[in-house]
Amino acid sequence: MSMNATGSPSATDEPKPSFWQRRVVEPIKQQLTQGVTPQRISATLGVGTVCSLFPFLGFTSLLNLGVGMALRLNQPILQVLNQLLGPLQLVMVLIYVKGGELIWGATSDPFSVTEMLTSFAELSLMEFLTKFGWAGVHAFTAWIITAPVLFALVYFPLRPVIERLAALRKPSSSS
Repeated sequence: MSMNATGSPSATDEPKPSFWQRRVVEPIKQQLTQGVTPQRISATLGVGTVCSLFPFLGFTSLLNLGVGMALRLNQPILQVLNQLLGPLQLVMVLIYVKGGELIWGATSDPFSVTEMLTSFAELSLMEFLTKFGWAGVHAFTAWIITAPVLFALVYFPLRPVIERLAALRKPSSSS
């Protein structure tokens, strides 16, 4: 520890970071904050919500990864959001199927996520597509039409909130 002119320890001296701090904590912190601005966080949450509610089970992680890489969004935020929205995705599959039926003017067939999952395990791919193919078209149609609205519903209300939170965290420039 260095001493200042009065012989007391200097307040600016910080202990050397530990191995754990240098090799684990700092790299994770860098990954979490890389290129993060309030606008980018808001965009990440909006895009992540849209991708995480994609109406096909098992594709949302890859969709978030691909779209996030293409748009240079924060991957940890995208993947955590994807996991948090998993239960809502199951509910939205049914809503998207019913909405797509309305859009296409199709007759409403009895549809349940449980039946679809059971059929996926029991039927061949061709039998599954024959039985649920139109439900997929209906769900995708409703999702793609509602995606911009869903993005806007997340992005625009969150952006000013996140900007205010970021301003609170900035150290004041007055000394």
